[in-house]
Amino acid sequence: MDYIQESDFTVLEEGFTARGLIEKIINDASQTEERDAFLVGDMEEVVKKHLHFLKTLPRVKPFYAVKCNNFRPLVKLFAEMGTGFDCASKSEIELIKEIGVNPERIIYANPCKQISSIKFAANNGVQMMTFDNELELIKVSENHPKAKMVLRIATKDSKSSYCMNAKFGAPLNTCRHLLETAKNLNIEVIGVSFHVGSACSDPQLFAQSIEDAHLVFDIASEFQHKMTLLDIGGGFPGIMEAKISFEEIAAVVNSALDKYFPEGSAVDIIAEPGRYYVASAFTLAVNIIGKKIVQQDAPESHGERNDPCKSVFYYLNDGIYGTFSRLLFRRCQHKLILHKEPSPKQPLYMSSLWGPTCDPMDQIAEHLYLPELCIGDWLLYYNVGAYTVVASSTFNGFHPPHIHFAMSLQAWEDVHLLKRGFEQAENTKKN
Repeated sequence: MDYIQESDFTVLEEGFTARGLIEKIINDASQTEERDAFLVGDMEEVVKKHLHFLKTLPRVKPFYAVKCNNFRPLVKLFAEMGTGFDCASKSEIELIKEIGVNPERIIYANPCKQISSIKFAANNGVQMMTFDNELELIKVSENHPKAKMVLRIATKDSKSSYCMNAKFGAPLNTCRHLLETAKNLNIEVIGVSFHVGSACSDPQLFAQSIEDAHLVFDIASEFQHKMTLLDIGGGFPGIMEAKISFEEIAAVVNSALDKYFPEGSAVDIIAEPGRYYVASAFTLAVNIIGKKIVQQDAPESHGERNDPCKSVFYYLNDGIYGTFSRLLFRRCQHKLILHKEPSPKQPLYMSSLWGPTCDPMDQIAEHLYLPELCIGDWLLYYNVGAYTVVASSTFNGFHPPHIHFAMSLQAWEDVHLLKRGFEQAENTKKN
């Protein structure tokens, strides 16, 4: 195991917080001309989320969704805490293997895989992988005959902000044929998976999907498939402002599992949380690198503090081709905080925020009423840990912001306790 080192993190002294680290970095940068955007990842937040997951969903083992945020120190932290990993590509499998994770802790959870990637998984001992159609089964039978397949079923995800089933998922009326095909191809099917969509707003979707999975388990038994795995996917909220809480979803999931897959049923339950763990753990600090004032002819006033005489364009050193990439899909819940607390008497101006590239689509926000800011001022964005830098590019030659990882001493101790507990459990299984 390539253990995490203190050098991977800034280990915070008692009483010092991740926000304090942000302030220190800003103060240091403000003494120079290099006021580059940067991220701070609060790993204490991740550790707390993990402990809460284990307590709230005690029968469910998390397989962290690497696609959500693949920074190496972060995935090493998950490896130390004993999670599994949901990988979607050859590169993600390579990353997890490189940090010393046993391939039994990896599920290749992409229902559509390139043949060379299937062979790579086979050659590296990764056996669990998903499918949702007959042609995928044929590909796997020809290139990874020892695979342990997981049938991904379609769900009703219309109440999620990011629907998955338009692309993936086998309708229930096709499952019998797929299970029979797998049997004829001599391919082992070990379980069922589903995904209710990201930012799910109705916990009952989990209950319905678990019930549907139970039905597929019954069908699989007709073809002598030994079903031992249920993968309940992701869709768990990662921020306080979510429409429903993680606890509400957990209550529904626990009830449905007790009904359809009770303890003693010899079925392992896993999930693929991503944004749940990391969305709220990362904060972005961006600097105002440019400013343009536009005089208004005959504007309307919208409140006592709002000054209608001008609007202001602010240009930042990160944008939609970087950390704000999710704005392209209007799926972004980043929370803006002004670094300098404004006076309640300052007038507010209609403002827009723009990224650093030459593309006019690189707009972060518009129609904001802000006090007048200056070139060199900082803005902070919370909740930027999920699907941000991983989806960024180097368009116009701009690179993703540097990342600082922080961890409290208490979190550091919690990780080592989790590590020892995981190792003891693994040794018990071997013996």
